[in-house]
Amino acid sequence: MSADCIFCSIVDGDIPARTVHETDDVLAFLDANPLARGHTLVIPKSHAQHVGDLDDGLASDLFAAVTELTPRVQAAVDADGANVGINDGEAAGQEVPHVHVHIIPRFEGDGGAPLHAVGGDRPDLSDDELDAIAADVSAALDG
Repeated sequence: MSADCIFCSIVDGDIPARTVHETDDVLAFLDANPLARGHTLVIPKSHAQHVGDLDDGLASDLFAAVTELTPRVQAAVDADGANVGINDGEAAGQEVPHVHVHIIPRFEGDGGAPLHAVGGDRPDLSDDELDAIAADVSAALDG
């Protein structure tokens, strides 16, 4: 746990939350500043700042909860769809430095945008550049 992390304080019960799901390792609660009715955050109970900080078991538990919750959140608020996403790092818009998955219900005509809209201007990459990036990612996994 991190003493100065709001999500760790929620896990500890020091800050109230509208909990919708809880296991030994994962907690899900309604976002206090929702982007839509039913906006839910799913977090690991143990503190991890970035997705890459999660061990395989915890990552599996976290995403199992996300897959279980997403259709149920949609059904609860009669949504037409949902955006599911993670802001990983300050440059990506992560405001709380604790891994959290957003389940944001979407409704026809709600004025929201797809996840592709968060990327800003798209880079114009050549085939050679794409090949080099793919090779670098593969090498990073092998290293």
